[in-house]
Amino acid sequence: MDSVLKSIRGSFVPIHREGYPFIAILAFASLFLGWLWGPLFWIGLLLTAWCVYFFRDPPRVTPLGADLVISPADGRVSSVAPAVPPPELGLGASPRMRISVFMNVFNCHVNRAPVGGRVRKIAYKPGRFLNAELDKASEDNERNGLLIESAIGVVGVVQIAGLVARRIVCFSREGEELAPGQRFGLIRFGSRLDVYLPEGAYPLVSEGQTAIAGESVLARFGGPAIDRAARVD
Repeated sequence: MDSVLKSIRGSFVPIHREGYPFIAILAFASLFLGWLWGPLFWIGLLLTAWCVYFFRDPPRVTPLGADLVISPADGRVSSVAPAVPPPELGLGASPRMRISVFMNVFNCHVNRAPVGGRVRKIAYKPGRFLNAELDKASEDNERNGLLIESAIGVVGVVQIAGLVARRIVCFSREGEELAPGQRFGLIRFGSRLDVYLPEGAYPLVSEGQTAIAGESVLARFGGPAIDRAARVD
């Protein structure tokens, strides 16, 4: 019996606690609207099911290697190019290699640490809610940045709100030690993560590739860069 119960539990993807209030509100609204008019119940039920799916928090197996930079988000690699980091991070005005991962409303939105190390700084900046796929979203949109001091250099990771996103959640605190792939935050309802790499890190992905938070390797320190002309359609 125990093995059967474990098998049943293992078939269900965990739901992040941030989603409980939204799921409960939609479930209650579905019952209330269904009481008013039957068909509204089924619409509400679909929205509730989508909300459960949105806040899923599946376990991930993070590749081992101090020289690896892991994707902090599920989604599509939307940009691999040098860019000036946000000024609040204090990384200077010189361009750094930036890898951006865009999350749509169907991606898992739990964010994970791209490298292991100490959180040196957390900087929140209010802003607009432009489409997160636009390059200027890195400058204009609401965002929250973390500086992580790793054994191989300081890595900046920035949570950026999108057109639909209205809430950036950060679980980490300054001075905290993060393990590679550890959960550090979440963005609700569509957004983007930017990773700023220090010198010596070489991208291993191209625009258009699909990334998995906590598992996909975005870059490597001391390794060869791939052909930047390559593109995945």
